[in-house]
Amino acid sequence: MARVVTLQRVYQLLFKAHGAQHWWPGDTPFEIMTGAILTQNTAWSNVEKAIANLKRRRSLSPQAIIKAPPEDLAACLKPSGYFNIKTRRLKAFCAWYCAAGGYRKLHTMETGALRKALLAVKGIGPETADDMLLYAFDRPVFVIDAYTRRLFARLGVIDGTEGYEHLRALFEQTLAADATLYNEYHALIVRHAKETCRVRPLCTQCGLRRVCRGSEQRDDRLDKRR
Repeated sequence: MARVVTLQRVYQLLFKAHGAQHWWPGDTPFEIMTGAILTQNTAWSNVEKAIANLKRRRSLSPQAIIKAPPEDLAACLKPSGYFNIKTRRLKAFCAWYCAAGGYRKLHTMETGALRKALLAVKGIGPETADDMLLYAFDRPVFVIDAYTRRLFARLGVIDGTEGYEHLRALFEQTLAADATLYNEYHALIVRHAKETCRVRPLCTQCGLRRVCRGSEQRDDRLDKRR
């Protein structure tokens, strides 16, 4: 029978299975923030193509994005999908970013105030804001995404219907306030969910199987069919 598993134990098992991830990809904080916007509703491989287009045209800066004709920017962003929407969102973000004083000014803000300011920008939701806070600003804010919901619902830690802020609070109140830990943990969750805890999970290959209620339930169903 699967035992109750803690968030700390899950992290240990994931790290043992996959090792350090050195994530999020990006050469600068601004590139990371751009990626956080472009990765909405698409795979990271598509975002990399869009960012490569921006770099090729020397357009990966807030000033260049603001000045770029919408049709030119949309052409760069096309690989990321929903490129017209993302063009508007990226332009709106860059206008706010420059008006707010850029990275140096924003970096001095208290985390709660910075999060509130990010969420006030059109097109920036909680997950995108928290991606920016954690990976670009190195703040101890835990990112909740679909992979996190899937994995921890199967483990029996959550039921999967909780709101975003409820889950964020659960992780932040349970774990030490450590941006490096949150960075590594979230990256491990994403890797594990993509490779093993898929929509159709590969339970026999999973390093969490012994503590997973979802795996136990699937084993029970298989036993009943035999």
